[in-house]
Amino acid sequence: MVPLVLGLNEAPDIESVVCVTAQHRELLDQVLEPFGIHPQYDLNIMSSGQSLHDITSRVLVGLRDVFGEVKPGLLLVHGDTTTTFAASLAAFYAHISIGHVEAGLRSHEKYLPYPEEINRKLTTALTDIHFAPTGHAKKNLLNENVPDNKIYVTGKTQLDLIKYAQTPNYVYSCKDLETIDYSKRIILMTAHRRENWGVPLEGICRAAKRLVEGNPDTYLVYPMHPNPLVQETAKKILSGAERVLLTNHINIFDLYNLMKKAYIVMSDSGGFQEEAPAFGKPLVVLRDVTERPEGIEANTLVLAGVKEDSVYNAALELLTNNEKYSKMANAKNPFGDGEASRRIIAAIRYEYGLASDLPDVFMA
Repeated sequence: MVPLVLGLNEAPDIESVVCVTAQHRELLDQVLEPFGIHPQYDLNIMSSGQSLHDITSRVLVGLRDVFGEVKPGLLLVHGDTTTTFAASLAAFYAHISIGHVEAGLRSHEKYLPYPEEINRKLTTALTDIHFAPTGHAKKNLLNENVPDNKIYVTGKTQLDLIKYAQTPNYVYSCKDLETIDYSKRIILMTAHRRENWGVPLEGICRAAKRLVEGNPDTYLVYPMHPNPLVQETAKKILSGAERVLLTNHINIFDLYNLMKKAYIVMSDSGGFQEEAPAFGKPLVVLRDVTERPEGIEANTLVLAGVKEDSVYNAALELLTNNEKYSKMANAKNPFGDGEASRRIIAAIRYEYGLASDLPDVFMA
């Protein structure tokens, strides 16, 4: 949401207010501080061992009080987190219109990813204006009887952020990243999704370890999610391995500049599926299904599953098959062109009678 917040701050005819839930305080601050975003409201809901029930109830109650003060004409939510669904429900209770950024993604599997697939479907039911990133996402919404005139195809706001985050002669704020041997082929990996905790993550980590052990010209970098269950598994299998760097979660500037230097990316992240192709990096998706089939169709992603051998084989092919690597690295990114925030703001203006022209449509 950063580029959209920055764009709204520059819009003279729109008053924008930022509210954060701080579901993940550390990750949130890493994004807000570099861009100078100072939320007017901070629910500060994070607590140790919080459950989905805790997050949902705290967001509902917290936003009830915020809406009582602000009384917005439109609430903008993003993606498929529990915050997104709970905030939308709170807005519905308060008779506030909802605009859903990144609307229409579907895996068509109730528990994959969990709880995101149901979060986004429930958010769709509550939403008034749908900002679909791609034509495929729009089709999903139309199939669920969302009115065509309430869907705007915008591209992904995350890809707007890349132009802000890349810096020439960049120096990493995470000093561990300065110790990497960049003469090696860098494998950037992240894995954190709830459905991958436990046995699946163990298989992913074992596959990554085998890749580095069998390919001396590679170097694995794994910025770990702060969740203790994720860190415990990663450290148990990968800690101390040669040419492997385990580090804490890194900020967006470090991440994008590291991704730019990577050879391949392995991740169960939804955002990475859109961002890696923007850098020309083939991505191995560490999941059984993806709600971003556009990347499979465009040949920017390969769906590896979560079992050790399937993850290992998918990544190894990219390390050893130059033709396959080249085709993926040079495929066109189907998720955006860096103009999504501009289109969203134009759509808001149109919806509220501040402009007479419809925004242009993102075409992959």
